[in-house]
Amino acid sequence: MGRILSIDYGNKRVGLAVTDPLQIIATRLTTVSAEEIWGFLSDYFAAETVDLVLVGYPKQLNNQPSEAIRYINPFLRKFQQIYPEMPLELMDERFTSKIAFQTMIDAGVKKKDRQNKETIDGVSATIILQSYLEGKKFLK
Repeated sequence: MGRILSIDYGNKRVGLAVTDPLQIIATRLTTVSAEEIWGFLSDYFAAETVDLVLVGYPKQLNNQPSEAIRYINPFLRKFQQIYPEMPLELMDERFTSKIAFQTMIDAGVKKKDRQNKETIDGVSATIILQSYLEGKKFLK
């Protein structure tokens, strides 16, 4: 069994999270710049077995895609061109940045560290992945 990789794609930064090989626990992996994502993915896929890539897809309260799709959709198209055999799913990422920020407060993360947008992006990717895993368990 391989891992599930979660991507919180942003115009500047990309938060990444991953499961353990048994797909039980979601863990923050890293945050890379949007320019570095393709090299990172190439290296990661060469080193790890990945069964699924989960990409956060931002929606508005009315369930319509948000403005962020203007840079996420090109990323998704390129991903599918480069990795056509890799299963790819979209996950609603509404409120994940706010949840990530509150999670860091609840965990006692210092104010200075909470202001680090790279940390928030990585935690957001973890929340997206954890939500997916919980939904998967619920459906069983």
